Amino acid sequence: MLLVIIFGLVAILSAFGAVRSFKKINVLGILFGGAAFLVFGWFTVMTIINSGYPTAH
Repeated sequence: MLLVIIFGLVAILSAFGAVRSFKKINVLGILFGGAAFLVFGWFTVMTIINSGYPTAH
């Protein structure tokens, strides 16, 4: 359960970083922030779908 929370926080923070990099036109920041948002966001969604929220025993 803690893993979903950590993945969610990382996804949210990487989205903020990608938006900030987009405003400053930092291409590398946009790429890494966007990629991190997509990967960790996908892990978050799939973990919630697979395990349930809260975790079903």
